[in-house]
Amino acid sequence: MILPVLLQALLLGYLLGTIPFGLFFAHLSGAGDIRKVGSGNIGATNVLRTGKKWAAAGTLLCDGLKGAVAVLVARAVLPPGAEIIAALGAVLGHLFPVWLKFKGGKGVATYLGVCFALTWPVGVLVAGTWLGAAFIWRISSLSALIAIALSPAFFLLLHHDAYAALALILSALIYYMHRENIRRLIRGAEPRIGSKTGGEAGAAQR
Repeated sequence: MILPVLLQALLLGYLLGTIPFGLFFAHLSGAGDIRKVGSGNIGATNVLRTGKKWAAAGTLLCDGLKGAVAVLVARAVLPPGAEIIAALGAVLGHLFPVWLKFKGGKGVATYLGVCFALTWPVGVLVAGTWLGAAFIWRISSLSALIAIALSPAFFLLLHHDAYAALALILSALIYYMHRENIRRLIRGAEPRIGSKTGGEAGAAQR
């Protein structure tokens, strides 16, 4: 793939990834600036802390869709392999959006959308792993980290080596963005799904 094609794919993915759906849905729901709520993150988990469940669901869906759209458009209009670069760009755009001074979300929903678009069975496996882990431990971040850590193996099992390499890179990025969550998990201070943010976890998230 020549450099201009790589740049086109990266730019396509990045621009789609920078769309701050969490910010939009939070404002639309009347919750105000999501960057001033909870962790200050623009992702669905933080939108849920406003109590606006429909806004959180909309954020989750749209953050996933922008990752999927980046892959599908690149696959349709650019040479084979460009979808990998577009996928990378989409997650980078969500994590580091230029419009928000490079302070974005943590990338889980966008990455899930990427997985579905690259190879839908892997998307199903990642989503299923998250749901299973959430049912057992009821900790959103832990469930996401388990599912994402397994995603490169899922791609390898289905013989998509290039996608597995991409998954390894994106998994490392997402783990870095979850470094505070990981510290709280080690301390046993990470809040469970449905619990109110408070105490040590609340202080850490703010």
